[in-house]
Amino acid sequence: MLKATTILAGALAATVATSAAAEGELNLYSSRHYDTDERLYSDFEEATGITINRIEGKADELIARMVAEGANSPADILLTVDTSRLARAKDAGILQSVDSDVLEAKVPGYIQDSDNQWFGFSQRARIIFFDKNDVANPPRTYLDLADPAYKGLVCIRSSTNTYNQTLLASIVTHHGSEVAADWAKGVVANMARAPQGGDTDQMRGIVSGECEIAVGNSYYFARSIRKNVKGLSDDRDMIGWVFPSQDAEGAHMNLSGGGVAAHAPNRDNAVKFLEYLASDQAQQYFSSGNDEYPGVPGVALAPSIAALGHFKPDDVSLADVAKNIPEAQKIFNETGWE
Repeated sequence: MLKATTILAGALAATVATSAAAEGELNLYSSRHYDTDERLYSDFEEATGITINRIEGKADELIARMVAEGANSPADILLTVDTSRLARAKDAGILQSVDSDVLEAKVPGYIQDSDNQWFGFSQRARIIFFDKNDVANPPRTYLDLADPAYKGLVCIRSSTNTYNQTLLASIVTHHGSEVAADWAKGVVANMARAPQGGDTDQMRGIVSGECEIAVGNSYYFARSIRKNVKGLSDDRDMIGWVFPSQDAEGAHMNLSGGGVAAHAPNRDNAVKFLEYLASDQAQQYFSSGNDEYPGVPGVALAPSIAALGHFKPDDVSLADVAKNIPEAQKIFNETGWE
């Protein structure tokens, strides 16, 4: 169910006709659910005098809502996580192109849409984790996860998970559909259990002994360094990690990002907000508050992220990867990945 903060959802819809055009407002639809983002919003409001009216919900719900609202939508910004959802929003026609010298200068081209309809502001690496006590030779690439040597050892999320969809789409982009399908079949054969839970649960599976290898986003593990995460932090020392494909394309990165709504009533304020998210101050909040990699190069990493070490990220255009997400879902369906 959608949740409204700052103002009630119904009140926002009812009053937009009279208030949307007024200066000093921004209607933000966000599927980010992190408490630390409050600092992002309050600092923007303080710096600009623009009041943020926020509607929160799951990404698919927000996208469906914006489609249903059409030209009457009060949304100025859609903020969400993962390339697949940003691409879905673009395909649904609910975003618009943005011409901003600030965004072009700060946001690398490979983490923004080719038509400037969405921009990435923070990143997460998709990492291979392993039990240091039992796995002497962990997988070094994503393709290695399908090696029969790891049969019955792998914990990984379901095929409906957007992070896995984008990962498989990147494999299609780099290696083609045939290799990607063989990989998916191999991973299914190597699963220690049916896909279940979130990324943290895959790492907990190593702690519990259900599996010896897991796949998850970097920020879930980094969070267990910064603060106590039940079922993980106390046994974190038994877990090793690999940034995959360092001699090839590099570690797959997924995004948190956003774009300006197609019918934004406060378009100028929306562009200002995106530009603010690319500022050094906001980028540091993404890293220190939620253990993410900054999207803008040169911003210092939080200690929890720095502790994971240096690595080579995959700099393939995520706009190109997004085009292969439908193919990735088809492969998941055909290979029996639940």
